[in-house]
Amino acid sequence: MEKRMDRTKIVIAKQEDIDKMDDFYWANASVEEKIETITFLRECFYGREATTGRLQRIYTILKFK
Repeated sequence: MEKRMDRTKIVIAKQEDIDKMDDFYWANASVEEKIETITFLRECFYGREATTGRLQRIYTILKFK
């Protein structure tokens, strides 16, 4: 994500209007932009390893009688 927040503009609106603008933005966003945003958020929450590492596999073997 290369874009930065434009701090030269101030928007005063109701929360419902902002939610509608967000919904409209994400409905019209490209698939690549959505994936980039998801990857960015995963790195923020879980660290760089969450996006570069492999998934951990855990096998559990159950024996039934």
